[in-house]
Amino acid sequence: MLAHAAIGKLFNIPTILTTSAQQGPNGPLPKEIFEMYPDAPLIKRQGEVDAWDNADFRAAVRATNKTQVIMAGIVTDVCTTFLALSLRAEGYSVWANVEASGTTTALIRDVSNSRMQAAGVQLVSLFSIVCDLMRDWRAKIGSEQVLPWLDQYYPVYGDLARAHAGAVENGTIIPGEAGLI
Repeated sequence: MLAHAAIGKLFNIPTILTTSAQQGPNGPLPKEIFEMYPDAPLIKRQGEVDAWDNADFRAAVRATNKTQVIMAGIVTDVCTTFLALSLRAEGYSVWANVEASGTTTALIRDVSNSRMQAAGVQLVSLFSIVCDLMRDWRAKIGSEQVLPWLDQYYPVYGDLARAHAGAVENGTIIPGEAGLI
């Protein structure tokens, strides 16, 4: 969840925070997210399960003037699926981060993901979202910004980059490996 939230900071994407109830089992949002986005709108829904059913949330999304939404929710089959389907019905292009939501069983996950996919929601990974937004390691937000971000939030890639850099620096690239770089 924190890695998903941090994508907005990395790429300067408009971010909207919301919970169905700021008290109780669905809230509050983690303080780390508030620290990342002290000025982001926080829509405190009054119990609406589907965020799109809340007029303030709809207004906040529309105010971004974006037609593509990258999203996640605490629970895949409710928070993510309900909003994703509503956004698709409104004509938005929706990208659901499958790694930033969870549910209780593989069956529920699969049924929920199938339901979203049938409606045209793009089911994507954290790494896929980051690379799709970056598009090119030479971009303005490219390797210099993305590699440290990946090291923090997707450590396996940070380990890979560090190992590669170490091999290049100390000349330990082995036969066959040189052809890969």
